[in-house]
Amino acid sequence: MSKTPAKKSVPAAEAPTGDRLQKILAQAGIASRRKAEEIILEGRVQVNGTTVTELGTRADATKDHIRVDGKLLHGPEQQRYYMLNKPRGYVTTLDDPQKRPTVMQLMTPKHGPHGDSVRLYPVGRLDYLSEGLLLMTNDGALANSLSKAAAGVEKTYLVKVAGNPTPEMIDQIRRGIMIDRGRLDEVRAGRRDRILTAPAKVELVRGGDNPWYELTLTEGRNRQLRKMFEEIGHHVEKIRRIGYGALRLDVPPGEFRELTPGEVQALDRAAKGKKVVPKKNLPEFAKLKAPVKAKPKFGARKQFSSKSSPSRRSS
Repeated sequence: MSKTPAKKSVPAAEAPTGDRLQKILAQAGIASRRKAEEIILEGRVQVNGTTVTELGTRADATKDHIRVDGKLLHGPEQQRYYMLNKPRGYVTTLDDPQKRPTVMQLMTPKHGPHGDSVRLYPVGRLDYLSEGLLLMTNDGALANSLSKAAAGVEKTYLVKVAGNPTPEMIDQIRRGIMIDRGRLDEVRAGRRDRILTAPAKVELVRGGDNPWYELTLTEGRNRQLRKMFEEIGHHVEKIRRIGYGALRLDVPPGEFRELTPGEVQALDRAAKGKKVVPKKNLPEFAKLKAPVKAKPKFGARKQFSSKSSPSRRSS
């Protein structure tokens, strides 16, 4: 009786190893991933002496020799994290077509472990007229995690409002209020695209004709704070972000500082939806300044009471 010949096992095709080239270039600080794709397509990248123009190509940055425009890559750049106090009148973008000042101009060149300039990106946005705490980093993974609405990272603001909203109006904002999703001039399918905001914490910080409120949000929609108050009929005059997760603003306007490892760890916890607790004592730049007292008009005469008025000499 003849035996059935044993079947020979065919080795499975090996899966591609390493990372995509555009990711390696981005981690090395060469460019953003989108720009890195353009660099690859232009034939400016070589892997072990061979020019690569396919976007799906993978490589191992620790073993392969990767060159861009003939320059050898030295591996991923060191990850950096900064807190910037953005002043009014700066755009939160890498480059502005209207040539307005950008937050990048406030950050002096940072240098990674190999002497290469570190490419920093803002986490989230503050509009042109808003000011305060802005995170800057080259850690794309953490930046994306912090920006996702599902993470629910708390962001705290001081907001100055024109006029006096009623308690009922403020309660609307606390519960959630319908606002326009896109820009105010956008109309889709004959009607505006509306969305309900998440509940917010709102506390009165200073009263008066133009009161200040402290608001804490867990989302960051386009011009959200301004739209929320516009819905209740009040214009927002000033916005200052003073908190992001456990961080509190502690640098002067236009200045920045590098975050500590503990602060980076707290941001990572917040991005994962874990609870973080900020410091109880607010730093100087996270507080409202005391109102400036009106100075007496120049040349005004002092008023004296009858008891304190100087006596005249008798003739």
